[in-house]
Amino acid sequence: MAKRKRKAKGKKKQAKQKVEIQEQQVVEQPVEEKPEEAEEEEEEQKEEEEDIRLFDRWSFSGIEVRDPGLQKYINLDPIIVPHTAGRMANRPFGKSRMNIVERLINKCMRSGAGRRKIAGKFIRNKYACGKKEKVINQVREAFEIVEKRTKANPIQVLVDAIINCAPREETTTISYGGISYHKSVDVSPQRRVDLALRNIARGTLAAAFKAKRSFAEALADELILAANNDSKSHAVARKEETERIAMSAR
Repeated sequence: MAKRKRKAKGKKKQAKQKVEIQEQQVVEQPVEEKPEEAEEEEEEQKEEEEDIRLFDRWSFSGIEVRDPGLQKYINLDPIIVPHTAGRMANRPFGKSRMNIVERLINKCMRSGAGRRKIAGKFIRNKYACGKKEKVINQVREAFEIVEKRTKANPIQVLVDAIINCAPREETTTISYGGISYHKSVDVSPQRRVDLALRNIARGTLAAAFKAKRSFAEALADELILAANNDSKSHAVARKEETERIAMSAR
């Protein structure tokens, strides 16, 4: 019995010694530190992005999208001239990768609403259908007016206007057994942005049609009113009407 105990103690001592030796041999792996060159490159990229300004005037840094549901669909990638020459066309969700200012410009290149009325008027306008350079200049002028009146970044004003004009609920027609009725449905984030931009453009066209105000002044007024969530804005009024009809169809 005594011999067995001595052997067991000896084995324990040997095992402890092996563990101590292994611990001594283990060398702490050094923490991989980023080389100074990589850090400098990252800083240069950030500086370059900050230097890219819309029309060489307004910065995209610090722009905040306060609606979490629309953050993925309001693109704020820095760009100088908002013109991608149709590179995002015919791609699934390609318009969500297009800068939001360019999307506003594209929506403004329209002649009216077809056979429907806008603000009680039939609009047949040849103002800027396909004339993108003309609309870009008008939007730039409108942004200058917004900056003078609000003392804020007009890109932020545009983003706030889109958030306030985007309806959360609308109606769809359901046909069942020869009977059709309206049913309220939730609006997808992509469609919310589409509807907001469309209503802003339509309200601007209606305000500038056969009026003394220029298109740029009408667009600036529409953006400021929509950013303040004022019902005098055509887009805000359309959003409230859509949600009111949807609420009655629940």
